[in-house]
Amino acid sequence: MRVRRLAAWAALPLAVTLGLTACGPGGGSGGASDPDAAVRIEIAEPQHLVPTNTNETSGSQVLSALFSPLVDYDEANKPHEVAAESVTSPDNKVWTIKLKPGYTFHNGEKVTADNYVDAWNYGAYAPNGQNSSYFFEKIAGYDDLQGEKPKAETLSGLEKVDDLTFTVTLTEPYVDFKTMLGYTAFYPLPEAAFSAPGVLAEGFEQAPIGQGPFKMKGTWQHDARVEVEKYDAFPGQQPKVEGVEFRIYQQPTAAYADVLADNLDVIKTIPTENLSTAATDLGDRFQQSPASSLQVLAFPTFQKEFSKPEVRKAISMAIDRDEITKSIFKDSQQPARSFVSPVVAGYRENTIGTAGAFDPAKAKAMYDAAGGPKKIELSYNGDGGHKDWIDATCNQLKANLGVECVGNAEPKFADLLTKLKQKQSVGLFRMGWVMDYPSMENYLGPLYSTNGSSNYYGYSNPEFDKLLAEGARAETEDAAIEKYQAAEDLLAHDLPVIPLRYGQNNFGHSTKVTNVHVDLFDRVDLLEIELA
Repeated sequence: MRVRRLAAWAALPLAVTLGLTACGPGGGSGGASDPDAAVRIEIAEPQHLVPTNTNETSGSQVLSALFSPLVDYDEANKPHEVAAESVTSPDNKVWTIKLKPGYTFHNGEKVTADNYVDAWNYGAYAPNGQNSSYFFEKIAGYDDLQGEKPKAETLSGLEKVDDLTFTVTLTEPYVDFKTMLGYTAFYPLPEAAFSAPGVLAEGFEQAPIGQGPFKMKGTWQHDARVEVEKYDAFPGQQPKVEGVEFRIYQQPTAAYADVLADNLDVIKTIPTENLSTAATDLGDRFQQSPASSLQVLAFPTFQKEFSKPEVRKAISMAIDRDEITKSIFKDSQQPARSFVSPVVAGYRENTIGTAGAFDPAKAKAMYDAAGGPKKIELSYNGDGGHKDWIDATCNQLKANLGVECVGNAEPKFADLLTKLKQKQSVGLFRMGWVMDYPSMENYLGPLYSTNGSSNYYGYSNPEFDKLLAEGARAETEDAAIEKYQAAEDLLAHDLPVIPLRYGQNNFGHSTKVTNVHVDLFDRVDLLEIELA
């Protein structure tokens, strides 16, 4: 979620997840039916609520209530079993997953190995068009499920052993496979999710059935709210609240006003315009914590005007990251000049080198020589609080490159992602990433590999893909990191995106709740939050 993936808000947590009122949420001003029994947490409108189709932070926050992952992570970012009894492998290629007994779905179905096998097959099958299909790529048989007319409908690498055990055979060894299993795409689905084998039941996404600590209360009220309530039969740690209303906002400033008025309990990201007063407004209810997020400005590399690395590097050098971080974000974030977050092993400072140095004179000379476009459009999601820094960036590009620059706000993050997926022309576009699982590879593969699930820029470099694959096959984490760092060096040369800022969690809560924590994945810890 998890704090992971594409993130809608501007003041993103520092991991990744990236992946935010007096005016009330976009769909209306009503609250939960019993506001004293449920806590109210702001989100943006999710793009999807099917686990294998959810790759942004708002959707994954909701799914973290409805589902329990196979593994989660300790303070050292190492995986530990949650819904899994054990995850083992003698060779990093054939993995055996044993499930803990006692888990049931919210409709009463027992959770079995079949529920994982069926869900993963659905996610991997290309005609289903799932956003997170990429995460099954390492499992044997994945290639046969791709294309308009796949050769197969199920992954050959998945095999049920008994009701609580299944094996996963990978195409190549992957040392971090257990770590991956904490990601949303690897949640199970009940039999009720399918109207026929491999066919998702109509309406399931509007009221997903999980096996987590909360169950749906009614259906997804688009642009307004998603409500969940405690699932008493959950065999794991029980939450301390009876329910959660995930309240959907189009404007983070509206959410902030609602927190001040005690009409909203948690805002996960303080709007940039309120950062300078948040400590005074909220007192000790304004909190900060580490996050895994990374904000970038991305190029549609498939468009001729942005196809030259020289153009992209010139734009990067024309942006004063340090000034924007200070003036707009009040130093609540950190300038970024690398493609991975400092929270993961293998991070190095300033991997983009000279492209990260603010040098307007050199930037303009390079831009003119490379024939950069006379007009630049910066697209962003209007529901994420990005206008101030987008405007500041445009002003710098106008002054330093002599171009016309305009900001273009899409109403919702989901709208921007849809346009990008369809390769509609949006100019440069703002993206945020929150890690799906704690690995350097997660900042590289999904975003920049040729078939990456979140590669919206059309970037493709065979040598980059080769290095990622070699890292995945490495026998040790250190050997894998060596390959991933070499891959990052290629990104620094090609610069398909401009790293701008690392975030941190800057969040606030009402007087009605306590014990509020936002994790590295941009998720409120729903098991610890409680009423004051």
